Amino acid sequence: MFFHPMDFLIIIAFGLSLWAQFRVKGTFNRFADVPASSGMTGAEAARRMLDANGLTNVPVEHIPGTLTDHYDPISRVVRLSDPVYMGNSIAAISVACHEVGHAVQHKVSYPMLVARHRIFPIVNLTSGVAPLLLLGGFFFQMTNLLLLGIIFFSAAVAFQLITLPVEFNASSRAKTMMVKMGFIRNYEESGVNKVLGAAALTYVAAALISVLELVKYVMIFNSSNDD
Repeated sequence: MFFHPMDFLIIIAFGLSLWAQFRVKGTFNRFADVPASSGMTGAEAARRMLDANGLTNVPVEHIPGTLTDHYDPISRVVRLSDPVYMGNSIAAISVACHEVGHAVQHKVSYPMLVARHRIFPIVNLTSGVAPLLLLGGFFFQMTNLLLLGIIFFSAAVAFQLITLPVEFNASSRAKTMMVKMGFIRNYEESGVNKVLGAAALTYVAAALISVLELVKYVMIFNSSNDD
């Protein structure tokens, strides 16, 4: 494969992704040193937010590492990393409440979360096969194989795009509840926005890379048909 014009944009998107990853770590570390006025830990904030939304049956568990926080929709558990579970910082409360936001989405069957859960088994299958089909299509110059690879890869792109509103909505729910329940005060909202905004940028960058790669494959497929 020769250098394609779209590769330049993809390289820029990769650069954006790397910058976003550095930024989320830097922003988290910065606000991990800023104590929240409420003095609550991430685990306490998560527990209270869960209970306030009728999710008393969803436990909050500690998980080793940093920025390994997530909501497990299968086990229905909110898992928080070391600095979030035990920390009482702006960063800790922001991340903890964001993960609870996903639990609330699960409870109310937020449409985009439901769509992501339904497409995940398909993506889990196609994401491993798509690169092989694409490489085979390029190497053997088989347009049918290339087209199948593009279709399979499209599922992964769709998953990335669906993830964006899921993440933004979880953050929105978190911000609303954090202020409403007194976890943070109004002057602390800018810190929360920076922490959650930096995290959201990583998802935007990942989606952009996927879309650009898909466009590239489609352009190559079209040019192959023209030949």
